[in-house]
Amino acid sequence: MAILEVKNVAKRFGGLQALSDVNLSVKENSVHAIIGPNGAGKSTLLNCLVGKLIPDTGSVMFDGQSVLGRAPFEINQMGISRVFQTPEIFGELSVMENMMIPIFAKRDGAFRMHAYETVANEKSVVEAAENMLEEMNMADKRHMNAASMSRGDKRRLEIGMCLSQEPRLLLLDEPTAGMARADTNNTIDLLKQISDERDITIAIIEHDMHVVFSLANRITVLAQGTPLVEDDPQNIRGNPKVREAYLGESA
Repeated sequence: MAILEVKNVAKRFGGLQALSDVNLSVKENSVHAIIGPNGAGKSTLLNCLVGKLIPDTGSVMFDGQSVLGRAPFEINQMGISRVFQTPEIFGELSVMENMMIPIFAKRDGAFRMHAYETVANEKSVVEAAENMLEEMNMADKRHMNAASMSRGDKRRLEIGMCLSQEPRLLLLDEPTAGMARADTNNTIDLLKQISDERDITIAIIEHDMHVVFSLANRITVLAQGTPLVEDDPQNIRGNPKVREAYLGESA
């Protein structure tokens, strides 16, 4: 059963046709990777999936509901969370404070910084944050300033913040970009754990093929704004169309 359906999506920026008649179906509880060379339209498609961009034509449906034209907090409330290329955390706050913010936001409907201190010591918020830090294996870092952590730990914190909102769909935009190989492998292990242990669907945009083939059970390849092929990972590796799209020459 598909949880995310993209039908006939097209998006143009001036004279550039970024997406053209894109159709995509992401099955529930799968890990679906979207790959392609630079300029293939991956980021444009992701921005359409979270309502940041409205396609010129076509539809994006999550669990039977359109995401188009919805505000970011509405997208979150629908059950979609997004991890950006650069970790989106509050660097001036501690790890624990960062983790409490989305928990409060989910309960309150929207986060208001001026109200933060009044809820920061509420037992339910504190306990939920502590539990998520345990799951992320970051309990020992709870008092650290978030800005002082490694990129890998910032990413782990951001993923935990997303999971604390209990999403049904987690969208990841190149989650291992800029990481050392050890941090990349740790992130792969974390995402495998999340996929195995949680009732969640993961869609990932990623350039690192080691990450893609370690995680995905379905892959869509974009080329020049159009899906080139969609298949299981074992059939993608040697596909001549994929090699041509990446190498620029017939295989």
